[in-house]
Amino acid sequence: MVTSVSSLDRTDIAILRVLQAEGRISNVELSDRVHLSPPATLARVRRLEQEGYISGYAAMLNREKLGHDNLALIEIALELHQYERIAEVLDRLVAMPEVLECYHVTGEYDYMIKVSTVNNRALDHFIAARLIPLPGIARIHTSIVLKALKQTTELDLPEP
Repeated sequence: MVTSVSSLDRTDIAILRVLQAEGRISNVELSDRVHLSPPATLARVRRLEQEGYISGYAAMLNREKLGHDNLALIEIALELHQYERIAEVLDRLVAMPEVLECYHVTGEYDYMIKVSTVNNRALDHFIAARLIPLPGIARIHTSIVLKALKQTTELDLPEP
C-alpha cells in the first residue's frame, strides 16, 4: 500500500516525531506531548502501525561496547545479471548476521552492504570465506569506517 505524508494530519506527524526519537515513551506520556487522550493516541499509533508508517520498534545497541569495533561498507559488483543468480546471492547476503544493511545501488557497483565485525581479522574472514565464494561475484570494494560522524534512524518530517 503506497501512501504519502500528505495523508497524515498534524497530530499523526507529531506522534511519529516523538516515537522516532523516543520509542520507549509510554502512551500516557505520548498523549500528553501530542495533546490527545491516551485512548485516542493509542488508536492513532495502532493505525499508523497498520498503515505501515511505523514498521517496527528496536533498541539501538552500542556496537563498540558489545565488542564490534569494526564497521565496513562493502560494494559488490556481479558478473552476470541473471535473475536467478542475483536472487541467490541476495538471499545469502541478507541471511548473514554480519550484514546490517544491504542496498541495490547505481554506479560502478550493484550492491552495497554495511557490515559489523569484531575486528579486522573477522572482517577479512567474512570477505574471504563468506563473500568471495558467493556465485557470480565479480568485484568487491571495501571501505572501513574510521569514525561515525552521524548515525540516526530519525527521518526529517514536516513540522506538525
